[in-house]
Amino acid sequence: MTRIFLMTILVVVLLPLGHGAGAAAAQADAPPIRLFDAFSKVNRIDELVLLELMKRKLPPSERCRDEVYIRRVFLDAIGTLPTSGEIRAFLADPASNKRIRLVEALLERSEFADYWALKWGDLLRVKSEFPSNLWPNAVQAYHHWIRTCIRDNIPYDRFARELLTASGSNFRSPPVNFFRAFQERLPLSIAENVALIFMGVRLSDAGFSQDQICGFAAFFAKLGYKMTDEWKEEIVFVDTDPKPAETTGEKSEKEIKEAQEAKPLIPMFPGGKALTLAPDQDPRCVFADWLTAPGNPWFARCMANRVWYWLMGRGLVHEPEDMKPGNLAWSPELLTYLERELAGNKFNVRHLFKLILTSATYQLSSQTNRWNQADETGCSHYRIRRIDAEPLVDAICLITGVGEKYTSAIPEPFTFLPADQRAIALADGSIESPFLELFGRPPRNTSYESERVSTPSVFQSQYLLNSSQVQRKIEQSKTLQQLATSKQKPLEELYLRVLSRFPTDEERRAIQAYMADPKRKPAASFYDVVWALINSKEFILKH
Repeated sequence: MTRIFLMTILVVVLLPLGHGAGAAAAQADAPPIRLFDAFSKVNRIDELVLLELMKRKLPPSERCRDEVYIRRVFLDAIGTLPTSGEIRAFLADPASNKRIRLVEALLERSEFADYWALKWGDLLRVKSEFPSNLWPNAVQAYHHWIRTCIRDNIPYDRFARELLTASGSNFRSPPVNFFRAFQERLPLSIAENVALIFMGVRLSDAGFSQDQICGFAAFFAKLGYKMTDEWKEEIVFVDTDPKPAETTGEKSEKEIKEAQEAKPLIPMFPGGKALTLAPDQDPRCVFADWLTAPGNPWFARCMANRVWYWLMGRGLVHEPEDMKPGNLAWSPELLTYLERELAGNKFNVRHLFKLILTSATYQLSSQTNRWNQADETGCSHYRIRRIDAEPLVDAICLITGVGEKYTSAIPEPFTFLPADQRAIALADGSIESPFLELFGRPPRNTSYESERVSTPSVFQSQYLLNSSQVQRKIEQSKTLQQLATSKQKPLEELYLRVLSRFPTDEERRAIQAYMADPKRKPAASFYDVVWALINSKEFILKH
């Protein structure tokens, strides 16, 4: 038997994903009310979701099994596969609140800070190379600050304020790198990115007048940058006492005249009136006060929608950066509830994580029924999607016990990372990795969530099937060598490590028949099984 034959067998017997057995075609008949009644509500999220599902006549799927839930919540919350020991303990726990306790434990783990520092690194463009050009030393300082904020559960309004109002050295005051990561350091360009990240809108597409957009940009018009004698150090500052326009130097007379006659930008909040600020006042602080104030129509709403997008695979308003008037939420009541929960709990983002991850909505199976199979935008079932690039390569490394190599050729200093480096803990978007690039890691050129591509492709499938790198990880793995010769049910252990569940009887029979071939060495056959499982949809996808 060949590997492809084994793969064919396992494709047939591995647990199905997506549509349920009765989902051959959408049905026109009304769904029975018992399907809605069977939905066990955990919190207010579920009450609001159920109201919307009943309105749309979309009965929710069943509750997912424990082995599905533990794998799902590990990957969604900390970007890491559970170990076989963690799975066994969770499955053996008879407590009715064990899923809640699991979420609480995950939110305190170091991997939580690693994974969400990675996500914020995407939004904030933490990258040494073009177009951010932060340089490695500043990247390390910036990433460490972001990760510390997440680890210590710093309130989101404070996190945003420190980014928006920081001044000083890019090495000694890490948040100032927020203003250094933009390719164009012009007031309008900065304002556009601030609106994108913290308000979820594109200024040019949100119904603002030109005066309002210019007024928004005025809050960042006094920003200045200057180099120091230290290599690659840059100071970000606010010039509250601007000097008269220079009339000497290399500027032409036309440029001098245009600079002298240019109309100064006047600060203005979106939808508000022009402001008069004191000459020594930092406009950014005034803007941060407005942005994070109770009742701001953008700030908490944007973050609540973004967290939903991160954990559920689609924003209540989609895309997350398109929260313009007219782009309505799937459930406006649910988004309003999440927004108020975030603001009302002192911008504790972990509170929002816990609400969503423990909700009955999040715990729904990815298996659809015949009424909700066409629901691509709502919450009637868990949305299947490919594991992100960094957790995926980490999972392969964890299974095999063989690390990945990450390097960067940027000088001063060159970057060489240890063999046990986790991809979710990478600070610099400039770190080179063919695997991460192929599997959709964002280049961090913009702050759009859509830069990260999580759609499976033929090239990705071909890579996993034919990659000598993956093959070497399997064959050179001391972890798998020990497992292959173990007398303690190696197949069960392998399934727990790769798929987070025990094999079914049908899978056992198929694999035992394959490994019984006397023409193949037992170890080689075992490695073939590992290869087949890593290439299965059940491994590559979150479900």
